[in-house]
Amino acid sequence: MGEFDLIDRFFKRPVTRATLGVGDDCALLMPTPGMQLAVSSDMLVEGRHFLSTVDPARLGHKALAVNLSDLAACGAKPLAFMLALALPRADEAWLEGFSRGLFALADAHGCELIGGDTTQGPLNLCITVLGEVPREQALLRSGARAGDDLYVSGTLGDARLALEVFRGTRALPLAAFEAARARMEQPTPRVALGLALRGVATAAADISDGLVGDLGHILKASGVGACIDSAIAIDLLASKAHVTLASGQFDAEAALEYVLAGGDDYELVFTAPPAARDAVQAAAARAGTPVSRIGRIEAAPGLRLVDAAGQAITRRFASFDHFAG
Repeated sequence: MGEFDLIDRFFKRPVTRATLGVGDDCALLMPTPGMQLAVSSDMLVEGRHFLSTVDPARLGHKALAVNLSDLAACGAKPLAFMLALALPRADEAWLEGFSRGLFALADAHGCELIGGDTTQGPLNLCITVLGEVPREQALLRSGARAGDDLYVSGTLGDARLALEVFRGTRALPLAAFEAARARMEQPTPRVALGLALRGVATAAADISDGLVGDLGHILKASGVGACIDSAIAIDLLASKAHVTLASGQFDAEAALEYVLAGGDDYELVFTAPPAARDAVQAAAARAGTPVSRIGRIEAAPGLRLVDAAGQAITRRFASFDHFAG
């Protein structure tokens, strides 16, 4: 099977939003009047971002999900995407599963494939996604203000817990492991919540490398600091009950590490003024996504953690960085 046969068989579909899709040197897309384009790219590399044993349908889902998560963080509605795909070989069974998972999520969000590239090489996936947001309504990292509440969506840390099971440092009952593994391999992009938070949230980012690091982007862009209640943060780990020491005791330090610095969560961290608490909950209800208030934005720079008694936690947490060390 040649390159263009591969594209025709697994990736070429009619387009409805774009004026021209797969098949020419460029795709053509007409933005809706009054809208701005939101564009983001993410690359997934085998051995770095995913295991070689991952189900190809789940990998297709995740390849697009991580990009849709970026649109969600900006409050943008998905429109279309482009796929650059490097493959060691043209494996038809793998391509069928990958394209099925990819298009299932794409169809769920009305986001169509309009172009890209294929080549032979180590398995590498790069998607560029395009969305639209009304002018001046995009959620940015730079809008947080002292006194704002700090929120996260969904749960955090379970993807990291699944990774630790793969590494052999943790053991989980099968049902708990499969739930955590699904969080790692098949994340849910919070697009509906991002749309619902337009005009409510003051700043937002998606949590891809870990809460501490991605919140840090908001703090730096906004010129503020934050305080997080660690007791609330630990409760965000859905599999918390299974994080134990050899003695059978709950390992609070590990749970906090997974939540704050685990990565691969693809939830949203966002800020909003206290007066908007009802509006935040209404947005969460419309989106069908729970949100938790975990702290507050402060004027003094830096991130501070406190325990249930309000005492400072001095331990430092670092999120994932491709080039750290």
